[in-house]
Amino acid sequence: MKINKIYAAIFSIFFMTLTINTVSAGEFDAKISAYADEIHVWLSDPVIIDAVVAQNTANENLSQGDIDALDKKWRAESSASDQPFINELLGRYISTFLKSKEYAAGGLITEIFVMDNKGLNVGQSQITSDYWQGDEGKWQNTYKNGAGAIDISDVELDESTQTYQSQLSLSVVDASGKAIGAITIGLNVEMLQ
Repeated sequence: MKINKIYAAIFSIFFMTLTINTVSAGEFDAKISAYADEIHVWLSDPVIIDAVVAQNTANENLSQGDIDALDKKWRAESSASDQPFINELLGRYISTFLKSKEYAAGGLITEIFVMDNKGLNVGQSQITSDYWQGDEGKWQNTYKNGAGAIDISDVELDESTQTYQSQLSLSVVDASGKAIGAITIGLNVEMLQ
């Protein structure tokens, strides 16, 4: 009897934590979608397109094993003091461009990263926890669905920034309208209200 009460209490605490830390993006969908229109204005900038095209060409022969090895290297460096792989990516012109867009948003944008046609990061405003996004909805629901695809994540508490954020992901397309990659923008939903 006592054990059942303990399990019930644990379950209640667990459920309340989930309810507090994850909110459906539904109530913010309209505002997030409207913000997507603003993103499209700078998404076609040659800085983004050229960087994605160059990486797609450079990485066209990578196997899944190669991708896994790069992701493993990234994850190892993210907790190390020496970060040459991460620093090279953060030092790219596209990363500087993305950092300027994040800064100009005045706290509304919490992160931005652009991915190639394999789901590998091309540039980013902040260090991501992993290098390969190809196994995640943000890439699969956008790049794989072609031009005009959009993915809006649920709202979650971001532990590092202590803000409630949703990730807006869009396809990156070239001048012909073909999807060549994807972009994810973390949005502080409290600033959308």
